[in-house]
This record gives sequence, C-alpha cells and structure tokens, in this order.
Amino acid sequence: MAVCARLCGVGPARGCRRRGAAREQRRGNADSEPDTDTDPEEAGGGGVTEDDEAAERIEGGRPLPPSVEAGPAGRAPLSLLELPPELLVQIFGSLPGTDLPSLARVCTTFRRILSTDTIWRRRCREEYGVCENLRKLEITGVSCRDVYAKRINPRVKSGRFMRILPDYEHMEYRDVYTCLLHRYRHILGLWQPDIGPYGGLLNVVVDGLFIIGWMYLPPHDPHVDDPMRFKPLFRIHLMERKCATVECMYGHKGPHNGHIQIVKKDEFSTKCNQTDHHRMSGGRQEEFRTWLREEWGRTLEDIFHEHMQELILMKFIYTSQYDNCLTYRRIYLPPSSPEDLIQPGLFKGTYGSHGLEIVMLSFHGKKAKGTKITGDPNIPAGQQTVEIDLAHPLQLPDIETLRDFSELSRIVLEVQEQVRREEQQREQRQEEQEHSQQAASQPASPLAGEGAEGEETAAGAEGTTQDKAPASQPFVLPTGVISRNEDYPRTCRVCFYGTGLIAGHGFTSPERTPGVFVLFDDDRFGFIWLELKSFSLYSRIKVSFQNAQAPSQEAFDEMLKNIQFLAT
Repeated sequence: MAVCARLCGVGPARGCRRRGAAREQRRGNADSEPDTDTDPEEAGGGGVTEDDEAAERIEGGRPLPPSVEAGPAGRAPLSLLELPPELLVQIFGSLPGTDLPSLARVCTTFRRILSTDTIWRRRCREEYGVCENLRKLEITGVSCRDVYAKRINPRVKSGRFMRILPDYEHMEYRDVYTCLLHRYRHILGLWQPDIGPYGGLLNVVVDGLFIIGWMYLPPHDPHVDDPMRFKPLFRIHLMERKCATVECMYGHKGPHNGHIQIVKKDEFSTKCNQTDHHRMSGGRQEEFRTWLREEWGRTLEDIFHEHMQELILMKFIYTSQYDNCLTYRRIYLPPSSPEDLIQPGLFKGTYGSHGLEIVMLSFHGKKAKGTKITGDPNIPAGQQTVEIDLAHPLQLPDIETLRDFSELSRIVLEVQEQVRREEQQREQRQEEQEHSQQAASQPASPLAGEGAEGEETAAGAEGTTQDKAPASQPFVLPTGVISRNEDYPRTCRVCFYGTGLIAGHGFTSPERTPGVFVLFDDDRFGFIWLELKSFSLYSRIKVSFQNAQAPSQEAFDEMLKNIQFLAT
C-alpha cells in the first residue's frame, strides 16, 4: 500500500500532507478535493520550496503550479491520479479481487473509483466465470442448465399471485463477489461425501449467479458408456444485498432452508433445517419406490436376483438416514504425465450386483492404481480396487485359445510367480546392501550388480515387447467369465498383469487376487477377476471439472492416503 501511495502522491507521511495542504492553500481550494483527509493540526503548513517541488516530482505528486512547472504543457502524467477515471477503471479491473479492498484504503479517489460496478463485474467474470447481467435478469430470467435447480419460485405475476425473485435491481456485482463468490470460494471443486461405504462424487461450481453442489451419479446399470447423471443437493445465492442464502435441494418439495459450515481446510459440512421437506405423502414405501427409479431406473419387481434386492434395500436404508446432513472431503483429479499409458482421470465401471461405481485411475511410475470414489459394503469407497503392474505386460494367445479359461489362468499365474520371485530378489538385495553398509563402505558385490543388470535387461525386454505390441489385437472373454455388459470391445491394445481387491461383506478378510488389465482404447479398459470369474468394464467420465486439479503430486498422494485411511 505504501508503494501505491508514493505512486499516486498521497502518501501518509507528515511532509506529504503538509505540502498538499500548502498547495491547496495557494490554489485557493479551487482545483479539486484533497487527495487524503488532511489532519487539522497540519493544514496550516508553510510555503512550498524548490526542494519540496523536486521531491514532489520524484514521488509523483499532483500537477505542479503553473508558475513552477517545468517542461512542455503536454508532459506525461507523473501520478496515477492524473490518469483519466475510465483508464483507472481498466487498470483496477485487471487486479485480483482480493487486492481491491487494500487499494480502496489508499485514498478517497481510489475508493470512489472502486465503487464502479464494472470493475467487480469483470472480476466475477474472469475469476469465477459469471456472465449473467444483473440488470437483465428480470427480463431474460436466470440462465441455467437445470431449471429445477435454479428456479427461485414458480409463481408468476398473474392475478393474486406475485413473482418472488432476488432483488437484482438494487444488487451490485461487488455484493456478488464479496458476499457470495469470495466468501464460499473454498468449497468449489470436487468432494467425496462421508456416507459410510458408499461414498459419492460432489462437484461444487459457480453456475450463473448461484453456487450449486451437484451430486454426480453413474448411469443406470449396466450402460457404462452412457453419460453421467447429476442432481442438485444445495445451492447458495443472494436474495438481497450482502446476504447469502443457503438452500437444501434434497427431496421433491423444492428448495428449503439449509446451512453450510466450513469445518477446516478441505472439509465442509451441510445441514438441512427443514427435513420434513424430504418426506413424501405416501410414506417410506413411496420414498423407496421413487429412490429406486432414480437410482436404478427400474422397480423392485424388475430385479429378480434376491441378493441384489437385499443390497439395494440396504443402501436405501443407510443413505436415507443422513437427510442431506453430510460431511465432505476434498478430492483431486490425478496429475498426468507424458509417460502415462492413457490419460488418468475418473471412470465408471461395472461391479456385479452392486451396479456401476466410480473409480479414479492414477499412475505411479511402473504401477497404475484404481481407487474407488463410490463403493459398496464389500469394498468401500476410498479403497484401491485394482492395481496394474505396467512392468509385466501379457501376451494373449490367439482368439480360439483365449476362450479357454484354464489357458488364461495358466498365463496369469506364471506371471504372478515371476513377480513373486522378483520381489524376493529385490528384498534380498536390499538386505545385502544394508549388511554391507553396516560392515564397511565396500563396492557393491558382483551378485547384486548382476541381479540389477538382469532386472534392467528384463524390464528393457518387457518395454520392447510393449513397444512392439500391435496397435490392436482380437479380444474375447474366456468361456465362463461373467460380464454385466456383453457389449464390450472385441479388440484391445495391450494387456498387463494386475491384482484386484476382494472381500466379504463389511470389508472382512480382504485379499488381493491376480487378474488381467485390458486396455481397449483411450477411454475404456477392463479387468478380469480370475478368482471371481468376473469381468468389469470401465468407461471414462467425460466431464470437464473445474477447481479439481491437484496442486502437486505429493498433495494427490496425500489425498489418496487420507481417503483410504478413512475407509478402513
């Protein structure tokens, strides 16, 4: 702020105010208002000396009196205050909105200019993507992608009914920025709700003049390639100046009173203050039938599998007890690298009777991990459902031999044994290196060197095999392998050895079992669970999420560790 004050010639120093008062006194108080509030005790300062005038020119003061001004009449301005107001509006509008309150405290002129709504409208647009025009909302209505989520009240001005809308006519962009966007900026991005083993995916975005929390849901089972579904859980907007309103969108009776509390960094909670809006006239049976149509796209009579009926009923009972009173924890999208097999990100995959679930695929050197964002009572959200060993590609047999499940099992088990031997050798070399360091600083033993060289050669050979793999090869599921979606691709790029996590109900007796990772294209992959004789097909979620990128690889790894810790 001191630098700004020196630039504009309104510094807080005693000398600056004394010279300013003297200058105003010589002009007869006829030019303009003083730059800053002048202290009455300092208003009667002495005359202006040549040294003072030189200091004014160095510090960038206001225009010098004509009697002492040097240079041509059209000299360049020495102060920001000499610039036209419209130019200052452009300059101030390019600054971050968080810096503008400090700038307003420099002088009254700056404070007056910063009251220009054009500046705040530009900050709303550039920082948060708000393009709506406050002055035209009464005519055009609130633009949105979902009328239900953004409507204020369905009543219109007709007869005894009266349209109720926010007071946009007397609202300013400064109110929108300071009381809505800036205040709730910390909840923008991707979040995972704490709903026991089920988890979820919440995307909080600025949508017009609203902040809306959209819960993303997978498509109905087993249509894994269909687009994601979404429904609003809450919204925040300004009903009047300087007063943000939080509304719960859960239930079928429209928006109602809610509350949001930012617990700590990367965590917030929501609470509904009118849970009676979540109830339906037909009681729990009507609520269950409605939930079943929305969640699964069918009725209970259409589901003949008894175990699947039990899982569905269990999920409804467990999730409905929260009444949209939830705690959310931030999640990041995985960072990408040119060396990645495909672009990491979010995928939706088939999980048998549990339906479709959301999985995050990330790469970690020679490993790839699939972490559940939504889960089930067997493998809860946050757990690592699959792990792919990119150092061990699999060469599939011809299409007829591939139909034999025993042949595929033989190939995978051979690679599993090879991986086990390599891990034992690696542990043995580490122990030898530790013993050698403890005994004395001696050169590495030839055995260790040969082992490392042999491993590098093997890895190099595997890499060559991967590079020489055809662009696509025929693929078919072995006989006896169950797939929820028979419409899987019949060609694949490459296959790798991997492991999948299986467990009993309640995440009991978890263990990793061998499997096959199958890469079909940039947006689809599959995993064959050998022990379960089951196949999961995954398809990329093609949604552009904002405010979701991890600040660093370390922050992403820490996030993965935290959600897995909470899941266990």
